[in-house]
Amino acid sequence: MNAILADVFALYLKAKNFHWHMSGPHFRDYHLLLDEHGDQLFAMTDPIAERIRKIGGLTIKSIGHISRLQRVLDNDADYVDPPDMIAELADDNKTLAARLRETHNVCDEHRDVATASLIEVWIDETERRTWFLSETRRNS
Repeated sequence: MNAILADVFALYLKAKNFHWHMSGPHFRDYHLLLDEHGDQLFAMTDPIAERIRKIGGLTIKSIGHISRLQRVLDNDADYVDPPDMIAELADDNKTLAARLRETHNVCDEHRDVATASLIEVWIDETERRTWFLSETRRNS
């Protein structure tokens, strides 16, 4: 679960990075969309960390720890075209949904219904973000 938590933090930061650096004719719409997505991702972090602690685990402790665990690739480019931002975030969210499903399977194997229940909501939210970003991409 710590890798999922690190991925969510990394994706949150990427969404905020793109939100802060958005430009172009769809600026307002994309800016607001990415802000909403960032808020949603950040809202996932505390329940994930608390669930890890509830089941006896230790959670991430620092930015360095996140960077060692994250599987979401950073984007430190000085400029990214808005359609490329949207495409990258759509792909990252699609990958996160797949990783959440894998984690859900582990929960099922261990009969951890409480964590599985939380993950089901996060999968739905992640699929919604993927859908919004993918539909936005169609018109770019």
